[in-house]
Amino acid sequence: MRTGHSTVINDGSLPASQKIPAATIQSFLQDYCHTLDDGEIDNWVGFFKEDATYQITTRENRVKGYPIGIVLCEGRGMMNDRIKALKNANIFESHTYCHILGYPSIQSGDKGLLAVRTNFVVYRTMYTGEAELFASGKYLDLIALDNDGPRFAERLVVLDSRRIDTLLVYPL
Repeated sequence: MRTGHSTVINDGSLPASQKIPAATIQSFLQDYCHTLDDGEIDNWVGFFKEDATYQITTRENRVKGYPIGIVLCEGRGMMNDRIKALKNANIFESHTYCHILGYPSIQSGDKGLLAVRTNFVVYRTMYTGEAELFASGKYLDLIALDNDGPRFAERLVVLDSRRIDTLLVYPL
C-alpha cells in the first residue's frame, strides 16, 4: 500500500497494534540524515538493529547482480569499527554534508518489516566554502518497528554513479 504523508501504514500484513503513521517513518529517515549532517557520527549505529546490515553499492553493480559493492557492514559491531576508523585512522580536510531526501515510498514487507525506498542527494561543503554534489541515488530500506520505534534491519544505499569519492568512509 503506497502511503501519503498522513496515511496510516497497515495493509493487513502488520498486526492492528502496529499501525504506523507514514510521518513516523519520514521523521525517522530525516532524523538519520540530520544526525549525519550535524556530525553526530557516534549516534549513527543507534538507527540500526543489532544484527542489521548496511551496504553501499552502485546501480551498475546491482543491475549486474554483484553481491557486494563498496561497503558492507553486518551488525552494529562492524558499524562501530567503521566509526572508530573514521575518527582515529582517517585524515581528511574539514567539511560538512547536507542530505536532501525525496518523499519515501512505504510498503509492508515480509516478517512485519516495512520496505521503504527514498531517493536522495548529498551535497558536501569543504572548509573553503566550495559546495558540490557528493552522491545521489536511492535508499532501499527494511525497517523494523519495535517498542523503541523504527530501526533499520537493512539499509542498502544504491549510488547512481560508479565514480566514488575517496571520502565515502563517512556513512551516507
